[in-house]
Amino acid sequence: MQTRWQRIRHRLHNIVFESDTWAGRAFDVTLLILIVLSVVTVMLESVPSLARDRNMGPAFHLFEWAFTLLFTVEFILRLVAVRNPLRYLFSFFGLVDFLAILPAYLSLFLVGHHELAVIRILRLLRIFRILKLHEYTTAASLLADSLRESRAKITVFFVAIFTLVITLGAMMYVVEGRTNGFESIPVSIYWAIITITTVGYGDIVPITPMGKLIASLTMMLGYVIIAVPTGIVAVSLTGVTNRRGLNPQACPNCGRQGHEPDAVYCKYCGHKL
Repeated sequence: MQTRWQRIRHRLHNIVFESDTWAGRAFDVTLLILIVLSVVTVMLESVPSLARDRNMGPAFHLFEWAFTLLFTVEFILRLVAVRNPLRYLFSFFGLVDFLAILPAYLSLFLVGHHELAVIRILRLLRIFRILKLHEYTTAASLLADSLRESRAKITVFFVAIFTLVITLGAMMYVVEGRTNGFESIPVSIYWAIITITTVGYGDIVPITPMGKLIASLTMMLGYVIIAVPTGIVAVSLTGVTNRRGLNPQACPNCGRQGHEPDAVYCKYCGHKL
């Protein structure tokens, strides 16, 4: 039999963490509105003309602390509503909730940390759960699994690119020299990175014919390199999607595979899986 405290915590959990009830949905929607308003307040406060205004400056400060206190109360309620507060605290959303209120309190002791409150925008990730957008969370999970599966190939790719930009940077340092803006090998590597990624700031440009030839080849190579990680992730994503799309379990009666993930009976012989 549940005690009064357990019933209260259960009710609080349904409101704070779930969105199936009217109270839970109202709580979550109100929270999202407060998050958006808080982030907008922090961004507007960073505008110098508004921050120096006699009326707007104090108003921003007041609003920010009001939002901080509300989020602090909400964070405490979440810790109270769960059986294992530490497990929630060190979860993804728990850390995001904690970091959402931390900058305001840090600003009391350290100057310049107040603007970090804009990290509260990460709390809008809850909208996928609140609006029951299961297909989006599933797609995000598939993408994360594909990136995790192809991490070895991507690591090898980046090591190869790192070696390539060092080589190109050293070549440009030898060809162009300090007189043409390539003052050192690190500066030349910086040029190679912004060139091979097709960013091209233009703050450092080759002058000699050989340097221009190397730059042209580097830019053409950049377009080829862009497609490599895309292909790696795409192949892994296809494999993960195929594995998730079908149940890998074989029918104990006929031994055939290819059933739906939620299948209970074999679609070929009707035997229970």
